Amino acid sequence: MHPDTQAIHTGRSIDPATGALVPPIHLATTFERGEDGTYPSGYIYGRSGNPNRNALELALATLEQGAAAAVFGSGSAATFALLQALATGDHVIAPQNVYFGVQQMLSQIFQPWGLQYTLVDTTDVAALSTALRPNTRLILIETPSNPQLAITDIGAVADIAHQAGAYLACDNTIASPVLQTPLALGADFVIHATTKYLAGHSDVIGGAVIAKAVNPLFEQLRLIQSVGGAVPSPFDCWLTLRGLQTLPLRVRAQSQSALAIAQWLNQHPAIEQVLYPGLPTHPGHGIAQGQMSGGFGGLLSVQIKAGEAEALAVAAKVQLFTRATSFGGPHSTLEHRASMEAPGTRTPANLLRLSIGLEHIDDLVADLDQALATL
Repeated sequence: MHPDTQAIHTGRSIDPATGALVPPIHLATTFERGEDGTYPSGYIYGRSGNPNRNALELALATLEQGAAAAVFGSGSAATFALLQALATGDHVIAPQNVYFGVQQMLSQIFQPWGLQYTLVDTTDVAALSTALRPNTRLILIETPSNPQLAITDIGAVADIAHQAGAYLACDNTIASPVLQTPLALGADFVIHATTKYLAGHSDVIGGAVIAKAVNPLFEQLRLIQSVGGAVPSPFDCWLTLRGLQTLPLRVRAQSQSALAIAQWLNQHPAIEQVLYPGLPTHPGHGIAQGQMSGGFGGLLSVQIKAGEAEALAVAAKVQLFTRATSFGGPHSTLEHRASMEAPGTRTPANLLRLSIGLEHIDDLVADLDQALATL
């Protein structure tokens, strides 16, 4: 079945009680036991399972071509659970420009707990191989990365990980399964902040880990999901499942507009550099062409000439773009990332991250043009 069709139908069924095409929201926290003490419905307690959550997990596993999925209350909670599923003394390799929240997890929470980690340039296969240790159990990559849009070769890193007896987890939030399927390229896990493109409307926070196979690490993660309880509400799951129905259309339209805007910005005299894998000048363009299809995503970053003050001035002048954190919604947003991130961030001070929404491209270009004209 084509992914466009899966996005609409997987995880949904006609309600047997009413015939409703839209699934009901099951707000119950507890479920009736049978006379023999069993649970004939398959559900016990809201923390360990819920019909809306199960439907969303089925849909995500199907779209990412995985065996199973576990959803969480946020993208950060999903990554946190995967790291927590490792053992004390295990070693993790992550990108040197990894999302700053993940870097905080590693340095401030998991390292004191006993997890070892190394940050490397994961776009450099040789550097990544050098970082391997006998106790390396997980390699974590983001491709494209946030906010510098770096591209990592998923297949090449998967080979390195598996030869070392480690798992590969790929954050696929920016590309979404519409443009990239890491499990088919060799990854063992896919991570999503479902808050972004999957839900798609900036009205629900969530996260997910999808596994290529139900391996011991995923079984431990599933235990953490149930016992730890960082799960999304039934309504959050319902909203995300609703958002999936339009995911392919939204992502392709946003990618098309993002490419056109990146090309326009690439010629603008006030721009030092455009970071977008769809441009032939991007260092990861060739790899992105090989592992992405149908577009290069709706997210791009630009570096403003001169420096931080000028970048902040441009951000202050936009009128149609909204100055806001996050991305993936139908509305376009713009943010000065370095001032949002933790001290010591590797994000350049003159960088602005743009999330391209579904507005008409002419209006978006006109807004950027007038903001850049103030420099």
